Amino acid sequence: MAENREFFYRRLHSLLGVIPVGLFLTQHLVVNHFATKGAEAFNDASHFMENLPFKWFLETFIIFLPLLFHAIYGLYIAFTAKNNVSRFGFFRNWMFALQRVSGVITLIFLAWHVWETRIAAAMGAKVDFDMMADILSNPIMLAFYIVGVVSAIFHFANGLWAFCVSWGITVSPRSQRISTYVTVGIFVALSIVGIRALLAFV
Repeated sequence: MAENREFFYRRLHSLLGVIPVGLFLTQHLVVNHFATKGAEAFNDASHFMENLPFKWFLETFIIFLPLLFHAIYGLYIAFTAKNNVSRFGFFRNWMFALQRVSGVITLIFLAWHVWETRIAAAMGAKVDFDMMADILSNPIMLAFYIVGVVSAIFHFANGLWAFCVSWGITVSPRSQRISTYVTVGIFVALSIVGIRALLAFV
């Protein structure tokens, strides 16, 4: 019974990391990328997302609760997992370790980012281009955000590879090798989007 529960939790953790958390990350990066077109374009895109119907329902059940489970169970995995060189080889063993490290970094970053934006908005602050420009005007915060965003993207892209393996989508060594190239491409593409968006506020 305990093994079945563990199997279910790990599958659910993997699934939620892609749908909806991974999709939300991608959408969030795309919205932020509007900053490269100027303050007005970013504010329009941001306000459109803020004014979606059923916003609180979507945030609670599509973002916060799945993210909370993924984060809590992810910490459990990070601090109990053992690297498996014999099964995955040198490269994949490093990716396995970096997945756990990036998860912890991402969680710290997300907690801070939510505090600076969502909690601040609930207390009456205006979340717009000027707010982010003010936050990122500090070089230390800019570096922190770059590390946090790249870490989150890596965690998603590498987690996508693991998702395909654990859900039986990529079973053969060849399919896993192809998915490695695909997920590396996703990591590079989204990192460019994320970093360009951050630098647009500076």
